[in-house]
Amino acid sequence: MRRGRSGGARAGRGFGGIRWWVLLLFAGYAAFSWFGSAETDPYTGETAHYGASPVEEVQLGAQAYQQVLSDATAQGALLPADAEVSRQIREIAERLIAKVPAVTEALATENGQEAPQIYRDFQWDAAVIQSDDANAFVLPGGKIAVYTGLLPVAENQNAMAAILGHEIAHALLRHGSQRMAQQKLVQVGQMAAGVALGGMDPGQQQAVMAALGAGAQYGFILPYGRNHETQADKVGLMLAAAACFDPREAVPLWERMGRLGGGERPPEFASTHPDPANRQETLRALMPQAEAFYREHCADRPPLQ
Repeated sequence: MRRGRSGGARAGRGFGGIRWWVLLLFAGYAAFSWFGSAETDPYTGETAHYGASPVEEVQLGAQAYQQVLSDATAQGALLPADAEVSRQIREIAERLIAKVPAVTEALATENGQEAPQIYRDFQWDAAVIQSDDANAFVLPGGKIAVYTGLLPVAENQNAMAAILGHEIAHALLRHGSQRMAQQKLVQVGQMAAGVALGGMDPGQQQAVMAALGAGAQYGFILPYGRNHETQADKVGLMLAAAACFDPREAVPLWERMGRLGGGERPPEFASTHPDPANRQETLRALMPQAEAFYREHCADRPPLQ
């Protein structure tokens, strides 16, 4: 009997040892994947992690865009390319896109980095979709879509340029690829937690997994998203200013955006987006730099008053 207990104890310790080896392997893989993908983002000077190559991003963006256009066409919501609003959006986008090389060079120099050339492989396109949604997006690789519900919120071309500049900046900053890297890290962590908690009572396991999920959400995922929004605000504002749109219109734009839905929204810590009031303060702080971009690139335009 004693030998049986001794053998059982050894077996338990052996299983526990295997479990810890599995955890170490998970941790090693996660660390290699996360830190191995680390690069300095030339637009911001911050460390970034990427989950897809630039070529893959362009391909994924093109596939997603075709699906968006297909769905909009099936619903009769895709506006013709020669419609007045389509031409207006395309003209704003073209002015912004034309300044991508100059703004890329300036921000990379500011951060002591070599200017990236990834945008040269972008396949730019723009579509307008009839919808009540106040929304717009730019997919990886430069595919632009604007919903008509955004037009009354923008009110003017300067504000629309701030919106499209912001969305184009997401693509330039490769935020889609960065989110893929983040999701991969979170998934590996969840798998490791599942192994570590394998011997627990199911109820306890569920409670611990829920707590870990909340910790990842509020401590990693949401702050990551808010930082991306702030980065895109800066790069987008510089694009709008260099393209000779009035960058100051970005501030009242976010005042209007903040009133959507009756102004009700979760607190900032529970959102992927900064609070509109904080966003406005950030934009005001960036305004001297944006105005400098305007003066440099728009000497033939009336000065900002």
